[in-house]
Amino acid sequence: MRTTLRTTAVAVRAMVVFTLLLGVAYMLLITAVGQVALPFQANGSLIKTADGTVTGSQLIGQSFQDADGNALPQYFQSRPSAASYDSSASTGSNLGPENSDLISSIQDGRTTFESLNGPGSIPADAVTASGSGLDPDISVENAERQVARIAQARGIPSSEVSALVAEHTLPRDLGYLGDPRVNVVELNRALDAR
Repeated sequence: MRTTLRTTAVAVRAMVVFTLLLGVAYMLLITAVGQVALPFQANGSLIKTADGTVTGSQLIGQSFQDADGNALPQYFQSRPSAASYDSSASTGSNLGPENSDLISSIQDGRTTFESLNGPGSIPADAVTASGSGLDPDISVENAERQVARIAQARGIPSSEVSALVAEHTLPRDLGYLGDPRVNVVELNRALDAR
């Protein structure tokens, strides 16, 4: 009996010590390091206006559509979202490649993309949602296919819009992971600021 009580007391003390050490102290340390070393990233990579109003995050895609769900022609369009760009509902569609709903969604996306940008090749990211449903980036090909529409809608030369796309093209991570990409939120902010 005495051995059982002693063993239980040791286990409870170890649990309390490790909870305080790993559950509290470690988290405070990591938070402090993040705030000192990378405060922008540690606070969610928030995008703010000149007056400090938060308008989004570099990490979360946004919808550039009107109240009826129609694409605003003067803006680059984000990747489709299974989560409707709601960060609290991050999700993929979880539909298999032969699912009729997925096939229908891709066909609808293709029709919409061609009606906005004209016939031609359609990048996969223009008609399929990302795994999180919140991806802020599109492929360079997707951005380039939208240049003519945006230039026409804004009444500016295509070369200016193409230059903005090139300016906002992010390289492969670590030089070799993934593909070059364009952050749509940042690109649309740059369009509005020009």
